[in-house]
Amino acid sequence: MKHKFIISGGGTGGHIFPAISIANALKKQLPDAEILFVGALGRMEMERVPAAGYPIEGLPVSGFDRKNMLRNIKVLWNLGRSLILARRIINRFKPDVTIGVGGYASAPILRAASTFGVPTVIQEQNSYAGVTNKLLAKKAKCICVAYEGMDRFFPKDKIVLTGNPVRQDLFSVAPKTPEAYTFFGLNPKMKTILVVGGSLGARTINQSLIANLGKLAKADIQVIWQTGKIYIDSARKAAEPFVSPNLIVTDFVSRMDLAYSIADLVVSRAGASSISELCLLAKPVILIPSPNVAEDHQTQNALALVRKDAAVMIKDIDAKEQLVDKALELINNEAELKKMSENIIKLAENDSADRIAKEIMKLTH
Repeated sequence: MKHKFIISGGGTGGHIFPAISIANALKKQLPDAEILFVGALGRMEMERVPAAGYPIEGLPVSGFDRKNMLRNIKVLWNLGRSLILARRIINRFKPDVTIGVGGYASAPILRAASTFGVPTVIQEQNSYAGVTNKLLAKKAKCICVAYEGMDRFFPKDKIVLTGNPVRQDLFSVAPKTPEAYTFFGLNPKMKTILVVGGSLGARTINQSLIANLGKLAKADIQVIWQTGKIYIDSARKAAEPFVSPNLIVTDFVSRMDLAYSIADLVVSRAGASSISELCLLAKPVILIPSPNVAEDHQTQNALALVRKDAAVMIKDIDAKEQLVDKALELINNEAELKKMSENIIKLAENDSADRIAKEIMKLTH
């Protein structure tokens, strides 16, 4: 008998990547399985999922607008339409299990699956559960989480600690590999800071570097600075007076595996996928949580690490003043870097996608 699965969620790369990893893990264990993705029309998943080799159907669903309440009339109308379309998809495709990875795109399809008696699985990536997943948890058969203590949001008997799936290619390169230094044209004898702001960039992180380029230029270190597409022009312009082989300014790092390989310290937002990667790679990190996310979950993600002495957190509002000074202080403190590295790897969860796939497969019997 051929097994069928629906995987739903998206809106950001942080949701899409784990979803594709789970699909790949299911395919590895059940090669003839049929997998259909359901996403939000016009969002990133509508391109990324077909590029990964899976079919996807889009729903006209969007998140609530907390600033302009009038816009929510259209949001509610589209939610109603999405619920009807979701029921049709479940009826037609007849999945054995439906999996939600978070984001508003997963709400209609998991709700419809529960109505038709199809078992549902939720994957919650953050340490602070999202509204959608909290609402869907009542009917879910299994809830896969990445952090301890999630029973404050979900029924304890449904929770399985699996961790978040991460990009496997990041682990195929050894630390401090000569190939990485050659690729970036950097010096193996110097310390390296990797600054990343997510796929779209992070304004505050970029502004913090722009305001302190003089300090970075004087320090005896190397910097790989991924600005994101929106900010590359202003960052390049600001960096012009400080042109040096020790400062790489780029909108996108195509070989993140090589960048991580030589990074002695990482500066990053506190998205769930990024944190899972940093834990598995044992990277010392300064986290600047984005203030523009639902329920401020990035701050909660960061605090989960800070409480275990596994990361340093700087608030977004303080970054311009504190970030570069703190990074320069840390990069020269070998003992502190070592301690952070040892503590962060203790929080790593291995083989997450395979473990989630096994939980899903238990529901097909």
